[in-house]
Amino acid sequence: MIPISSSVRIWIATGHTDMRKGMQGLSLLVQEGLGRDPFAGDVFVFRGRAGSLIKALWHDGIGLSLYAKRLDRGRFVWPATVDGMVALSAAQMSYLLEAIDWRNPQHLATAECGLDLKKVLRCRKKSPQIADFVIPSAS
Repeated sequence: MIPISSSVRIWIATGHTDMRKGMQGLSLLVQEGLGRDPFAGDVFVFRGRAGSLIKALWHDGIGLSLYAKRLDRGRFVWPATVDGMVALSAAQMSYLLEAIDWRNPQHLATAECGLDLKKVLRCRKKSPQIADFVIPSAS
C-alpha cells in the first residue's frame, strides 16, 4: 500500500494508458495530457487496456515513485468516461487497489461485511454512511 496521508489528492486518469510507459512517460502524460504537475505531491493512477494492471505515479517531496499492481483474476473498476481524470479519496483508492467496486454502495457494504446478505443488511444498520458513499467532484 502506498503510505500517503488522507490530505493527498488522488487522481485516476480515465480511459486506458499504454502500460509500457515508465516514470518519465507517465510524468509527461500528466503534464501534457492532464494539465497537472506530477511533482506537486498528488497521486496519479493509470490503467492498461486489459484492465488487470494499474500504475500509480507519486512524488513524495523527495523523489518520484512508480507503483504497479497486476490482478491475477478480474479487472480494476474504472470510470466509463474516455478523457480526463476523476478525483478519489484515500478510502476509495484502497477499494480500487483491492479491485472492489468503489462506485457502488452495495459492493462497499459487501466488502466491509463479507458476502452474506444478512451480514450486509446488519452492517448497513450499523454503518449508514456506507449507503451515502459518493464520488467527490474533480474540482
